[in-house]
Amino acid sequence: MLRGGASNNVEGGPEPASQELQMRAFHKVFSLAVVLVMTASAVAGPPVVEQTRDPKNDKENVEKIGERDVDGKVNFYSIQKEIALGKQMAMEVERTSKIIDDPVISEYVNRVGQNIVRNSDAQVPFTIKVVDSEEVNAFALPGGFFFVNSGLIKLAESESELAGVMAHEIAHVTARHGTRQATKGQIANLASIPMAIFLPGGWLGYGIYQAANLAIPMTFLKFSRNYEKEADFLGLQYLYASGYDPTSMVTFFERIQAQQKRKPGAVAKVFSSHPPTEKRIEDIQKEMGTILPAKPEYLVTTNEFQDVRQRLIKMTNRTKRDDEDPNRPTLRRSPSDKIDPAESGGDQGSEEDDRPTLKRRQLSDED
Repeated sequence: MLRGGASNNVEGGPEPASQELQMRAFHKVFSLAVVLVMTASAVAGPPVVEQTRDPKNDKENVEKIGERDVDGKVNFYSIQKEIALGKQMAMEVERTSKIIDDPVISEYVNRVGQNIVRNSDAQVPFTIKVVDSEEVNAFALPGGFFFVNSGLIKLAESESELAGVMAHEIAHVTARHGTRQATKGQIANLASIPMAIFLPGGWLGYGIYQAANLAIPMTFLKFSRNYEKEADFLGLQYLYASGYDPTSMVTFFERIQAQQKRKPGAVAKVFSSHPPTEKRIEDIQKEMGTILPAKPEYLVTTNEFQDVRQRLIKMTNRTKRDDEDPNRPTLRRSPSDKIDPAESGGDQGSEEDDRPTLKRRQLSDED
């Protein structure tokens, strides 16, 4: 029987010419299939690592975020006292730093951070502000007062990289590392009381000694290696729960390493006190492939991030030129351009009204 116009030879098989045409057609189809597979792989990006085991406890279970306790056992500070302490420290930061009040930049950075807060274990609302500083740094004070340096935003190459650093710092607050560390310091001080009473001045001398130690703010910023590891662990989960590519935390840590080698001093001392070592990066990669269920897609970056980053670069460069040339003419605004706090419903005498409220992510029926 004839099919497709091909004739049979005496042996019942295809003629040599027909066989050659079939082979050519096969090679074309095979080559096309290879191209399609390679193209699909390029579009899909790197393979997603599957979850290798079930969570051992709530702390490893990303589905339990917002319903679990991650703040440790021993803490002399109540949540209210922690917020009051953080507010006092934040006022000092704002007094000694230049806060970027550009509405486009500040609103965007705040929105990225608040999205992570909603997908975290936070017990307090967060106030997020941008500091005009070239140091690559970000730090969150007890009680949810969070500052991001412009130098860090400019070093990041994607929104997910910025979000990864913010998630790490937010984790310090959710785990209450600052007040837990201060509690350990106070316990150590209590153990030294018997020796202190024999110092000159007796109990008065001990009181001065204790006040001098409690006045050191680095207690709330420079964390132990275990706390840094825990912030990596929790921050990775918050980044994932917020929809971002979790590998971005690794890529930005690697970028910080390269920046520190290329330009020593560019990374703030507090931020680099426990640098992102190879071991920390390996631990993060291990957790990604262990406890995080695979997702079909992740958010890497947005056009808005690139626009805000370029706006920030232009603004800080212009500010730098103005600082270098005091005789440079400046634009004066008319009094009518100023916003009257009374008309906008604000209250200059109270900062409590400016505090945002904590919004917990909404759990679906499936959760």
